[in-house]
Amino acid sequence: MTDSLTKRLVIAILGWTVALLLFFPIFWMVLTSFKSETDAITARLAFAPTLAAYGEVFARANYLAFALNSVVISVGGSVLALAFAIPAAYSMAFHPTQRTRGTLLWMLSTKMLPPVGVLVPIYLLFRTTHLLDTRTGLILIYALMNLPIVVWMLFTFYKEVPHEILEAGRMDGANTWAEVWHLLMPLTLPGVASTGLLSLILCWNEAFWSLNLTSSSAAPLTTFIASFSSPEGLFFAKLSAASTMAVAPILIFGWFSQKQLVQGLTFGAVK
Repeated sequence: MTDSLTKRLVIAILGWTVALLLFFPIFWMVLTSFKSETDAITARLAFAPTLAAYGEVFARANYLAFALNSVVISVGGSVLALAFAIPAAYSMAFHPTQRTRGTLLWMLSTKMLPPVGVLVPIYLLFRTTHLLDTRTGLILIYALMNLPIVVWMLFTFYKEVPHEILEAGRMDGANTWAEVWHLLMPLTLPGVASTGLLSLILCWNEAFWSLNLTSSSAAPLTTFIASFSSPEGLFFAKLSAASTMAVAPILIFGWFSQKQLVQGLTFGAVK
C-alpha cells in the first residue's frame, strides 16, 4: 500500500512539474502584457499593472480583422483537409492494397520536409494563380500541410471499426456513400471530431506560410503578432499583449473542448 501511494505521489509531482513548465511561458507572456515597456525588460514580479500595451495594440492594428481571417482560414483549412482525408482513410482502411502502407509512410515523410525548401515554387505558383494574400490560398496550403496527419489519424480510427459492420451494410444494399455517412461516421464521430480540432489548432498556430504568402488582406493573427517586431527593436509589452490576444481564443476553445479532444484521441484505445 505504501509503495503504491509513493508511486502515485511521484507521478503526481512529475505531472504537475511538467504542467507548470509548459504553462510558465504563457503565464509570463500574459504577465508581461500588463507591464510598461520599461518594466517589461526586467524580470520583476512587482510592478504597477497597466493596459497601455493593449491600448497601443488596438490603436495600431485592426485586431478583429486579423481574428476573422484566422477563424475563416483555420476552419476552412480543417474542413477541406477532412473532406479529402475521410475518403482517403476509408479507402486505405477497408480496401487496402500492397502499396497502402508505403503510401501512408510516404505521406508522413512529407512532414519532415522543411517548409522553406518548397517556399519558392509555392510562392511562384500562388503568384501565377493570383492566390497571394488571399484566404483561399492559405486555406489550400493549410489543408495540404495538415493532410498527412489527418489521414493518419482517421486511418487509425477506421482500423478499429469491425469490417463485419460494413459488410452487413453492403448486404442490406448500402453503397459506398451510405457506408461512410450512415455507418462509419456515427461509429467514429469522436475520432473525426478530435482530428478536426487538432487540425484547427495546427492551422491557427501556423506562422511560416502566413508570413510569406500574405501581407494585409488575408493576414491572420500570426502575422498580427509579427507586425509588432520592428527594426528599432522588440517592444516586449506590446508584443506580449498582441501574443496574448492572438492565443487567447484558441486557448479558450481548447479548454472547453478538451474533453472531446481527449475522448477522440483515445478512441479505440480500450475495447
